Order: sequence, then structure tokens, then C-alpha cells
Amino acid sequence: MYIRNMVYQKKSIETSLNYGAKKSIFEKAEMLRRKMTDPEKKLWGCVKDNQLKGYKIRRQHPIDVYVVDFYCHKAKLVIEIDGENHSLKEVREKDQSRTAELNELGLKVIRFTNSEVMDNIDDVLNIISQNLP
Repeated sequence: MYIRNMVYQKKSIETSLNYGAKKSIFEKAEMLRRKMTDPEKKLWGCVKDNQLKGYKIRRQHPIDVYVVDFYCHKAKLVIEIDGENHSLKEVREKDQSRTAELNELGLKVIRFTNSEVMDNIDDVLNIISQNLP
């Protein structure tokens, strides 16, 4: 009985944190954690271990059918870092659709470019902080 309750509780926590993400999305997230970009690494160094206002921020986090760059569950905040290819029309359109779907789940999405993270990390952290209650 005790073990069954633990498994049930773990599953419900995962569901709420991950909005029903499938195993393949978790596997993709693990791969992306091993291959983080330099801007992702830079931001991660500033937000890991509850460094930003005491909030837990997760990296390469599975949500539904997506892997988001960073996620704060308590604040329902998704943080995306966009590379050069995000300036292409078709990629921007996919980003808009993805953002709309995440918004439908009750999540707020904020985006930064690679150069914003690399060149203005203090400004990026300030904007993220402003979006944490």
C-alpha cells in the first residue's frame, strides 16, 4: 500500500509538472540537457540551485509535446532562448503557435535571443525576476 501511494503521488507530480509529456519527450529533454548551447549554459549558471529570488528553475523541461529551455513551475513561467534561426519566418510562426499552446496550458512564455543572454545577462535576469511573483 505504501509503495503504491508513493508511485501514485510521483505520477501525479510528474503530470502536473509536465502536463502529460510522453516518454519520448523526456528522452529528448535528457539529450538536450547534455547538448546545451552556450547561451543556455550561461543562463543556467545564473538560475540553477534557486539562485533567482529563491525560485526553482528547471532546464530543458518536458511540457506536453514540447521541451522548453527553462521552466519555473511555481511561477508557471517558461523561458526560451532563441538562436539565429528563430528570425526565419517559418520558425517565428512555429514559435508563435508553440507559445499560444503553452499559454492555453496557463503558462507565461518569455523569450530572449542568444545575443541578449550572452551580452546582457543582467538585463535578462532582471526581466525574468520581474516575471516571478
